[in-house]
Amino acid sequence: MHSTMKIIKKILELTIFLLISFSVLISQTKRDPRSVALAGTYTTIADGIFAVGYNPSLLAYQQEKPFMLQLGGFDLGVVGNYISLSNLYSLSGDTLSNYEKDLLYDNFKDNGLTFFPDFHMPYPGLNFASGNMAFTSNMLLMSDIRIPSGLLRLLLYGNANDPELDLTLNYEILGVNEFGFSFAVPYDQFAVGMTVKYLQGLFYFGIDPDSSYANLVTTDEAVYGEGAYFIRQGFGGSGFGVDLGLSTRETNGWRAGFSIINAIGSINWNKPSMVKDIFAGSDNKYGNEDDLWHMTWGGEILDDSSAVLYTYSIDSLSVSSLTSDSLFSSEEQIVKDLDKDGNLNEFTTDYPALFRIGVSRRLPELVIASDLVTGFENRFYARKKWKWSLAVESNRFPSVPLRIGYCYGGSDFKEFSMGFGIHKGPIIFDVGMAFRNGIWIHTMKGINLSMGVTITSFGSRKDEIQDVETDGGPLPGPVD
Repeated sequence: MHSTMKIIKKILELTIFLLISFSVLISQTKRDPRSVALAGTYTTIADGIFAVGYNPSLLAYQQEKPFMLQLGGFDLGVVGNYISLSNLYSLSGDTLSNYEKDLLYDNFKDNGLTFFPDFHMPYPGLNFASGNMAFTSNMLLMSDIRIPSGLLRLLLYGNANDPELDLTLNYEILGVNEFGFSFAVPYDQFAVGMTVKYLQGLFYFGIDPDSSYANLVTTDEAVYGEGAYFIRQGFGGSGFGVDLGLSTRETNGWRAGFSIINAIGSINWNKPSMVKDIFAGSDNKYGNEDDLWHMTWGGEILDDSSAVLYTYSIDSLSVSSLTSDSLFSSEEQIVKDLDKDGNLNEFTTDYPALFRIGVSRRLPELVIASDLVTGFENRFYARKKWKWSLAVESNRFPSVPLRIGYCYGGSDFKEFSMGFGIHKGPIIFDVGMAFRNGIWIHTMKGINLSMGVTITSFGSRKDEIQDVETDGGPLPGPVD
């Protein structure tokens, strides 16, 4: 058992380094305070520039409203699948029984231990809408960290008689500027909309799944295995994305709609770009002390052609050689990520897509909305499972709208959110907060905070003007 713990410690070294190195970057795709307060229930009720990223077709119903300009804001959050005050308290004590270990491992056996930090900041003054068109610009930082269930099983049960354990870590961090132009076209009973986005990649750092593997075979007599993690980086990425949406005209307060966010979207890395030139500093050479910003590994500066290769090998560690450390070997080295011609290896990361469908009912002092959302891959903010949400917004006091929302995505994801706004003349100030993966402070496994300030014309925002049915002729004149 003592030797098994040594092995676990060695394998965890890389994991701990990654978590510590980038945990300071607590930094879903597009969000705003109102959407956070409504648990993301936005497919049919988003307004103005905030329709971008949810359903661009809603811009078609803005012709009778003044322009909207976002002065600034921020949105940050982090969520995992286990760590909470309640769960940490339940682990307190000297030892865990086998029953307690089984209960603990049930949380990890499908997806491992996960963390998803993200940060979203709209660029001040560069997000505005007028009529059925909008221009938006945002900076996004997203991380996807997963510790494999095999490593957690080894940590809990030790050298058990198990089949081969998959110890492949998942780690990605992505920084991107997203610039979008959105427009919508209204028809008699519905509207369609589109957002075309230019994706300016700032940086990418992560474990390449195609070039990495790790395993460990445990039996009653021996432990053996090997692994390699290829950690690559990219700068100066560029790509394009497209959002599509459709929504019905509001009829008796009812509206329905759907959208596909990032129906097309990817970023190609390691091409010449202005971003890399800015990072390179005054000498125009990236990878030295003159840089405005660069990544390091073990105190060594990584240039744009550098990657990190971490390998380990456990060679037939058995009960007869428990005290030998030479049977476990590991190595980390900085290698060059170049093609056969000596050029930077270009690679592509997909921008995860989301499918949204929703319905809402607008009452004189209340808006009730519900959404269903799913992704097409388990990556960053997207999950290959349906998520249902329900939200209510009270407009009894128009200058101080109150919001509350609830989201359910199976046994491993729940969200309770709330927020308010202060609307005075042209000023719109909104605040939103969500307890992520839990509905109480002691059970939540993450949190989302969002705040923003927006201005409109001095006429403020007004509800959509409903069409009045006529026979198409002139209105009757006054009678004397």
